[in-house]
Amino acid sequence: MSDMDEKQRRIVDEAIAIADARGIDAVSMRAVGQRLGLSPMALYPYLRSKDALLDGMVERLLGELLAMAPATGGWQEQLRAVARAVRALARRHPGAYPLIMSRPGETAETRRLDDLISEILRAAGVPAADVARLERLLSTILLGFANSEVNGRFGAGPATGDWDTEFDRDLDDEIRLIEGIITRSSAT
Repeated sequence: MSDMDEKQRRIVDEAIAIADARGIDAVSMRAVGQRLGLSPMALYPYLRSKDALLDGMVERLLGELLAMAPATGGWQEQLRAVARAVRALARRHPGAYPLIMSRPGETAETRRLDDLISEILRAAGVPAADVARLERLLSTILLGFANSEVNGRFGAGPATGDWDTEFDRDLDDEIRLIEGIITRSSAT
């Protein structure tokens, strides 16, 4: 849905605003229509169903995330940029963000995020046979951490410091994991 027209974009933006204010469960065609001063039926020519609306929301959120993750520097810097963009998106859209975790990863932007992480892993020298598995692992860790942080699963904060420090240490561990896989594959 990255080729949304202006009306679709406005509908999706209003749905994201509703989710951020009141949670995903508050998003409906009726609620979005009310925010736009339209009947719910007036939305259907632009987004054929609530599923299409939710998929559009995922596309917009992930498009925003990808725009925040520059592909510059070495693979470690690129991975850190993607990871920080994930957290920034979750913080910007705490109510809408869980949708990324609950919708099937079949949108164009979802594939772009998967491809970006896979490209970073290939650039690191991860063997081709391990790229898809590690991409799923990293995506799950990054998306899950951000979701848990903004939705209160982690509580007030870690006993050993702040979330930023813990997140950076987790990234260091992920990078060491990737380097270990590369080293093992080089030794065989």
